[in-house]
Amino acid sequence: MYTKEQLEKYPYFEELFKSRDISNVIDALTGLVSRRHMIGFIRHLVENKVPFTLAMMDLDNFKFINDTYGHEIGDGVLAGVSGDLVRYLEDYGIAGRFGGDEFLIVNFRDHSYDAIKAFFAGLYSDYNVLRKNIFLGDCEPFVTGTIGSAVFPEDAGDYASLFALVDKALYRGKTKGRNCYIIYVEQMHKDISIQALAGRGIYNTFFDLVSRFDSQSALSGKLKAMLDILKKDMRISDLYYIGRDNHFRNVSAGVSLGRVYDLDQLIKDNIYATNEIKNMRSKSDSMYELCRNRAFETVLIVKIGIRNETFGYLVCAEPRSLRIWQDNEDAIMFFVARMLATYMQASGESI
Repeated sequence: MYTKEQLEKYPYFEELFKSRDISNVIDALTGLVSRRHMIGFIRHLVENKVPFTLAMMDLDNFKFINDTYGHEIGDGVLAGVSGDLVRYLEDYGIAGRFGGDEFLIVNFRDHSYDAIKAFFAGLYSDYNVLRKNIFLGDCEPFVTGTIGSAVFPEDAGDYASLFALVDKALYRGKTKGRNCYIIYVEQMHKDISIQALAGRGIYNTFFDLVSRFDSQSALSGKLKAMLDILKKDMRISDLYYIGRDNHFRNVSAGVSLGRVYDLDQLIKDNIYATNEIKNMRSKSDSMYELCRNRAFETVLIVKIGIRNETFGYLVCAEPRSLRIWQDNEDAIMFFVARMLATYMQASGESI
């Protein structure tokens, strides 16, 4: 929890404490600056032309933590992350609670791209703030987050424009699979709209996939016809499949990248997902080795099957990415796999 001494060195809080007790400035659960006064602090910095980097951090899939462990543990996670943030920022920044599982970070020290990148890289590593377990009694939820940031006045010269850029950067991080940070860069991000990042509804995705599937007669053609829809809506670089010959092939070119022969030991349900490929090693050493050799870090595998019959597997595998697969992405891939399985069962064709 922030103390009065930590905050009053900033003119905004020094003035505030003349009429308010610190308990009226601090969020009771997290010990961070409350939303109202964090926004007031940021407005004060902008009005007085003080350079700073603003970041918004959103914990990933926080509802899952609440639903799995209960709200008391959820509160413990928020308090734990907040304490880690205060320690990580030391004396060159301030953190506040924006609402729910969202946090605001003001960083006075780091303004250049490289310096901000190093700041965030440290925040995500060495058990500092994110990508770590928080130990709470009998459970230890693993916590990740997504961050968007922009610099005042370099990127935006007023409060509203600055927040809009931070919001855009955060949303870009979410569409990339979460568990990452995005630093606003004008050349890369200025023409991106949040509406475009949001993409289409899942109904439209299913409808287009069915249309593409039905437009081709052969199985290989069906896969290729659906590929551009999947690349766009799931933001994947390629799609892969493993047939009954155990070859791991990319859909785009049909080239074998190796053989995987023990997936049945790894996948006991319809879907398997991980962004820690080392977790696969004990069950599927061949899949682990293929992913390691190709620098795949995030993997989603869906069984192509009906009832007890398995025809193969679809694989999304992204290099140098720790994205977290979301429920809608699982649903899309399951839908595609079931269409393929139904067709293969009826036609006798295989991949």
